[in-house]
Amino acid sequence: MSDLIAAEARRTASPSTQIEVATAPLGVAYIETRFEALIGAYAAAVLAAERQSQHDALVIAAFGDPGLAGIREAVDIPVVGLSEAALLSACMLGGRFSIIAISHRIKAWYRETVQMHGLIDRLASIRCLNQSVRDIGTVQQDHERRLRELCKLAVDEDGADVIIIAGAPLAGLARAIRADIPVPLVDGVSSAVRHAETLIALASGRARDGSYAAPPLKPNQGLPESLARLLARQAQA
Repeated sequence: MSDLIAAEARRTASPSTQIEVATAPLGVAYIETRFEALIGAYAAAVLAAERQSQHDALVIAAFGDPGLAGIREAVDIPVVGLSEAALLSACMLGGRFSIIAISHRIKAWYRETVQMHGLIDRLASIRCLNQSVRDIGTVQQDHERRLRELCKLAVDEDGADVIIIAGAPLAGLARAIRADIPVPLVDGVSSAVRHAETLIALASGRARDGSYAAPPLKPNQGLPESLARLLARQAQA
């Protein structure tokens, strides 16, 4: 999965952009539920604390953006999630969008993610694979024909103006099938990388007040050293 994400990110990025992919040392193979997203958010927070000082932006490479808002509070660099980037890209390409996903169980979490971003009225549908995923690393090859069919159904039956191919396991599929789908296709990884580059170039600064200001200093216990250090440093900034 990390290799797939890295390949698509590097293919999309500007020539001067350097991509480093960090794989969480804990968590599930892929996220489908709210609880799994909770675990993923913690893993992302630890990685962000360890590495944020070495980079210009951070991408949370999981659709559903586990931990996005909290990590955005805590670090000094822009933080972009796959779903937020894909949703905003889709809104610039058409009125209503559909999301193509890899499992039925994932639909509730994705719908709540769209709602959290205030875009539920623009969601035409979420269509997903109904068969079990044999290998998350080969889901594109195993199910490409059905994924193409789901895209066409979203256009023909749901009225989608744009299709979002959701999730890191499907990174790059939009590019591979774009010629066969009659509406724009959006990929989360490529959208996130390009949005991150834009935010770096804009140099808008970080929040020093308001709800996205750094968390206040307070006693803590049992946190990894990187998280404790980040909280202490940001509270003193």
